[in-house]
Amino acid sequence: MKAHTKESQSTMTPEKAVQFLSEGNERFQNNLKANRNLLQQVNDTSEGQFPFATILSCIDSRVSAELVFDQGLGDIFSVRIAGNFVNEDILGSMEFASKLAGTKLIVVLGHTSCGAIKGACDHARLGNLTKLIQKIEPAVDAVKEPQEEEKRNSKNLEFVDAVSAKNVELTIDRIRKESPVLKEMEDDGDIKIVGAMYNVATGAVDFL
Repeated sequence: MKAHTKESQSTMTPEKAVQFLSEGNERFQNNLKANRNLLQQVNDTSEGQFPFATILSCIDSRVSAELVFDQGLGDIFSVRIAGNFVNEDILGSMEFASKLAGTKLIVVLGHTSCGAIKGACDHARLGNLTKLIQKIEPAVDAVKEPQEEEKRNSKNLEFVDAVSAKNVELTIDRIRKESPVLKEMEDDGDIKIVGAMYNVATGAVDFL
């Protein structure tokens, strides 16, 4: 499989981009990697890049977007931050990726058993981590069940995963609200903004 070119990127649609990632994750789950010559891709992309998707994911060592979607060099822009939320810099990066570099899809990828989400559920406080956790805590408040306080913490993995999925949803809302550039592109059908959850136990990605 060769690196994407300007021509292949120009024929890509948001729907096809989702399909490409879904097929890649199927290969990953079945331990069937696409046949790639990465050194050849280094050469092919040395004078330019034409990725088809932008993926915002967590820094978690188990959730490398390139690996779980079985993508090669030059295929995706990968943005990583604990808790996969957005700020001004990340939104700017996404605007560059979509408006200037031509990606057709933005994926906000959460995952199960997320440490940052667990920290938010426990309202952890530690140095600079405190401000990061506070950016995720609205997702904790938005999940109404269970109501019992003793069940609304990191020991309840079902609650943690529900908060993680809600965080993906709220992050997508923020992208649309805080980036008129991306909102307009989505409204015009040039891109799609979608959410997904990665299961660290199975390797499966479910698009929300």
